[in-house]
Amino acid sequence: MELNHKNLCDIAVKWLQRPYSQKGPACNFAVAEVASGWSGEIPDAIGFRMSGGGDDGSHLVEVKVSRSDFLSDAKKPHRSGETVGMGNWRYYMCPVDLIKPEELPPKWGLLYVNTRGHVKSIVSPFLNNSWNYRTEALKTMFFKSDYERETFLLVRLLARLGDVEKYNEDLKAARRENSRLVKLCNEQKKALRDSQHESSRLRRALEVKEKAA
Repeated sequence: MELNHKNLCDIAVKWLQRPYSQKGPACNFAVAEVASGWSGEIPDAIGFRMSGGGDDGSHLVEVKVSRSDFLSDAKKPHRSGETVGMGNWRYYMCPVDLIKPEELPPKWGLLYVNTRGHVKSIVSPFLNNSWNYRTEALKTMFFKSDYERETFLLVRLLARLGDVEKYNEDLKAARRENSRLVKLCNEQKKALRDSQHESSRLRRALEVKEKAA
């Protein structure tokens, strides 16, 4: 596949949603190229994980398809330290070998994508499935992020749903209906099993009667 910026952003979103068991950040959801305000940072891909644990936070992926783009990234205000950037954890994603691990800024991760679109973690908290390794790496690679811009982005996404309360009520109604249908299905399964058992009992009783005759 062509490793252009758009394709790598799409791959980054899928990687952000990849579960721990598949060596991903296990974000609850992720998006690509959404503005975080009327000016400033527009992350190539960002995902958020909220599970109530110590691994909650935002994961940002910056896609680079050229050396010049990678080198110029350091000049941005949210990279140089002039302003706070987004992402509690941050990664560069690029074609294989475009960026070397030793060129990374402190605490950044590195993800390679091959021509088949497969992602390989080169530097990340998810190199293996060890809970101890992941926990320590997440602590070591943690950034304080621009909470206000991340909140702006989340509110902007939520606003796209329209009437959020109506959406919430519809979702509740759908869940209630699903529960009702599941209960009905289970009741019908039980009735079918009882009917089969009764049919088997009657058949055995008939066989016994026929033998006795």
